[in-house]
Amino acid sequence: MNDMASTITSIPARVTKELVHKHDASQVLLTDLKRIGDDEFLITADWTDTGRLMSTQDSRRDDAVLLTETIRQTFPLLAHAGYEVPFGHHLLWDEYRYALGLEALGLEALGRGGAGGRPQLHIKCYDIVRRRGVVSALSLDITVLRDGEQLATAHTRFDIQPAAIYRRLRGARGGALEMLELARSRPLPPPVSGASEEFRDAVLSPTDERDRWQLRIDTHHPMYFDHPSDHAPGILLLEAAKQAARAVRHPRAGITEAMETVFHRYVELDSPCRVDAQPLPDDQQGRARILVTMHQEDKLCFTALVSVAKAPSGR
Repeated sequence: MNDMASTITSIPARVTKELVHKHDASQVLLTDLKRIGDDEFLITADWTDTGRLMSTQDSRRDDAVLLTETIRQTFPLLAHAGYEVPFGHHLLWDEYRYALGLEALGLEALGRGGAGGRPQLHIKCYDIVRRRGVVSALSLDITVLRDGEQLATAHTRFDIQPAAIYRRLRGARGGALEMLELARSRPLPPPVSGASEEFRDAVLSPTDERDRWQLRIDTHHPMYFDHPSDHAPGILLLEAAKQAARAVRHPRAGITEAMETVFHRYVELDSPCRVDAQPLPDDQQGRARILVTMHQEDKLCFTALVSVAKAPSGR
């Protein structure tokens, strides 16, 4: 047995907003955490009331953003409650990939049941790095089940940095409140065509070039900026990649069935970020594939390979 068991003294009776790094308790999607092995956990989520997170009425959207936000909340929960990482440390996303179902009948698993129910996330942690006795990096393999049905699988890896080291890494751009104030002093670019003012989840703004957009960062968005941040959150970049893939492949837009992403560097709040989408040859399953990249100040910040399944009939 490794030293995992010795690092866990207790599992919380319930998941609090502090454990998932949220200020708004109504946005907490996780309810229960159980340790089922040295580095294995079972986490229960609550999807019975998710309208507070996403208000768009776009019938083409899928629930991938809900899935990803649910998975993202497991990072701080496991760090603090599973591995005793002190509060105040920063979690830095390295890579993330997910797939909605693995067989043809599973492609609509989220859509058939809607964004509801109480799914369970079976998580295996590995490649755990410790510095001075504190976990500083780990990988997760995640299987999402609801009523015995596999909704999705995911993999991710993230680093954990103490506040002092994070401030040194951020340099002059440190300070979440200062960066937010600077971002909010500038006009928010318009959303893509067809998105009304109420379409708060639009994260792309049009440019004069085809298949190229500017990242639209609404620092008042209740989910993306539930609490102050000195950079664009990773889940916003994932949503932008999904929206770009849909825009470039329309009218073949369907379910974003899978995505493989790498976070190369932070997307800052004080300068424009360019979003490009390039169609690639379809894969062997007939899914459209789109490569989405984001550049800021001529530096590659984010890469996503998006696999899009054809929209099911009747949707």
